[in-house]
Amino acid sequence: MGIIDEESRILLLRCADLVIVSNTPKGCRGVFAAKDIPARTVLDVCPVLVLGMEENEQHIKHTSLYHYTYNWPQKEQNGGTKVAQAVIFGLGSMFNHAMDQNVGWERDTDRLLVTYRSLRDISAGEELCISYGPRLTFKDAGVAESLTEGDGLEQLNRIQLD
Repeated sequence: MGIIDEESRILLLRCADLVIVSNTPKGCRGVFAAKDIPARTVLDVCPVLVLGMEENEQHIKHTSLYHYTYNWPQKEQNGGTKVAQAVIFGLGSMFNHAMDQNVGWERDTDRLLVTYRSLRDISAGEELCISYGPRLTFKDAGVAESLTEGDGLEQLNRIQLD
């Protein structure tokens, strides 16, 4: 092994107080709190694999993996952005949906990461959920926010770093 450039290293964190339950009341796997988790806790930092548009259409769309991918903005050479699909490793694709989600996420398109944080205190035994939409609560790293209170600004503010 050679010397690894410090800027190339990404610290992957995961809250130790999480468990996967294989048969939730929703009928699928889900992430649950094994112990009480305070608000703003980093739950997981997940690496991302961005799929090519053709790869997604020709292959992934015809598999069960398609239901676990996220929309991911991909910069084009002309300066525009197109929406690709991405596989989120770690716990990222295991969070179930709830309109009153208790988990928010931050997408880092430069480093290909998603960081999940608790939006509020979470009790032991409670399922950790994100919103798949229409109140999708996330923010992009390094992007100025221009949301209003009705767009989930309050929840986004809860996941901001000090």
